[in-house]
Amino acid sequence: MEAHRARIHSSNERCSDNVILYVVSASATFSEYAIETEGLTKVFRNRWSGTELRAVDDVSLRVRRGSTYGLLGPNGAGKTTFVKVLLSCAHPTAGSAKVFGRDTREAEARRPIGYLPENHRFPTYMTGWSMLDFYGALSGMDSAARQRRIPELLAQVGLDERAHHQRLGKYSKGMLQRVGLAQALMHAPQLLVLDEPSDGVDPVGRKQIRDVLTALEEKGVTIFINSHLLQEVELFCHDVAIIQRGRLALSGSVKELTNGSGYSVEALGVTDNLRTELAGRARSSSGFDTGNDTGNDTGTDRSVRLTFETREQANEAVDLLRANHCEIESFARTRSTLEEVFIKTVEASKVPGVQQ
Repeated sequence: MEAHRARIHSSNERCSDNVILYVVSASATFSEYAIETEGLTKVFRNRWSGTELRAVDDVSLRVRRGSTYGLLGPNGAGKTTFVKVLLSCAHPTAGSAKVFGRDTREAEARRPIGYLPENHRFPTYMTGWSMLDFYGALSGMDSAARQRRIPELLAQVGLDERAHHQRLGKYSKGMLQRVGLAQALMHAPQLLVLDEPSDGVDPVGRKQIRDVLTALEEKGVTIFINSHLLQEVELFCHDVAIIQRGRLALSGSVKELTNGSGYSVEALGVTDNLRTELAGRARSSSGFDTGNDTGNDTGTDRSVRLTFETREQANEAVDLLRANHCEIESFARTRSTLEEVFIKTVEASKVPGVQQ
């Protein structure tokens, strides 16, 4: 029942008009951060061999309320362990982790969290409707509120009436992801932690899930996504962090991390000799034959695409191309994709002494 571990129910909460009201003690302090870790470290020790594995190593991270945040990293980087500490499925060896200002080891800290694990295992004998009813009851929702909330959520995640009373064992992987998202939303959480929310979902379904999450963001819900689908993270998240070998390798806004990577020049009628000269100045170059032989020792006529670090370098290349009677096809500023930033960060972190 891992999917509902993040929820804590008590007699202090009740549901009215499909919204769970959370009673917070007077001693609770308001925090501008939904998630805040300071020097968070988790070490797994083998008592027989005496070896240690630092799954999370001195990670300090802050996620503002109402933001959309992506946690990235290769397999085995420590992402899942980090999430488990947030949900108090694992306790930190050192450092601290807080959710809305509360230590994650406190039961109250888990009350406003909705969680969708990557490999969820809902009882296959349940229907989509009965499963949501079950998890809603665990969250402290009364029967009337659950009956109102369930059809709204099923429609919201794109499951029509035919799936409402169908056994989960008959659901496709994409349908299970949709109903899993619905269970995470059942008690109207203020922090949504999603592990691979689009895994197994077709492109139309991924767009629909993004729309659901965007609507939640507009209502002030904090969304924390752990995913390998970098394109999805780039489309939806405003901020990201990259973890490698348990350590925080890079963090910042998606816009800042992917902005201003250089200038691209594409030209036609470029000879081999000229292309070789320009390639020596460019950060990268590519080209293909146009099929037109120049008839001299300069080689074959080519189309070429060059990328330069600065605008000045790109303009100098344009001047040289025009002086050689080449046609300029395009001139544009380029930006890195999040995938390129991710690969560069991970590769750099493998080199001793290289810091991002």
